[in-house]
Parts: sequence; structure tokens; C-alpha cells
Amino acid sequence: MRSRYTAHVMGNFEHVANTHALEIQDTFNKSAAQAQWKDTEWLGLEIRETTDGGPDDETGTVTFTARFKEDGQVHAHREHSVFRRESGEWVYVDGTINPPIEPRRVEKIGRNDPCPCGSGKKYKKCCGG
Repeated sequence: MRSRYTAHVMGNFEHVANTHALEIQDTFNKSAAQAQWKDTEWLGLEIRETTDGGPDDETGTVTFTARFKEDGQVHAHREHSVFRRESGEWVYVDGTINPPIEPRRVEKIGRNDPCPCGSGKKYKKCCGG
């Protein structure tokens, strides 16, 4: 995943094309990617989650956010990507753009509950006061 992101940043679309799975290599439009690259400033990659993909695995997934700037506006590309090993090399198989995110669960603290900071005081007499 990181090598594909770096290839996008550097404009190395041969690497991007070569790291597609065989059955989808013809779906990559290299000239369109090059045209878009000229107007894109890449700002960073954040790997959010990985499953499998280790030395003994044949498949793996990566959920990531890539931030970039186009036309003066900052954007985020979130994707859940599926990879597999072909001839010993990891290749991109498929991805889901903007996968759903688990909502945050917030626990409400009552005024008379013990303060979560661990002081031993009631919340209303400590951090909630």
C-alpha cells in the first residue's frame, strides 16, 4: 500500500499499473492518472487498519486515508483495499471507497458518578464542576 501511495506522489504510474492484479490491469487508465497528477499535491497517508498481509498470508486488507489538495481545496480519499500475493508480490485486487465507519460510542457521566480521572471524587466536584 505504501509503495503504491509513494508511486502516486512521485508520478510513477508504471509501478501503480504493475501492482494491479492481472485481471484488473487493463482497467487502470495511466494517461488519466498522469493528467490528474499534475494538479494534485499529496499531503499524507494514514493507515487506519490492516488485516492479514503478513509474510505467511496470501491476502490482506488495508483501510487508509490519503489526503491531497486539488484546485486549492484539501480532500481526503478513504478506501478499504484488498490485496493478494501473485508470484510472491503484493497486488491490488479491489477497493471500497468511503467505507462505513463505526460510530463513536460516548458514555454519559452522571453528576454523582465517580470522576473518570480517578481522583475518587464525584464528577460534579471534580472535572465536571
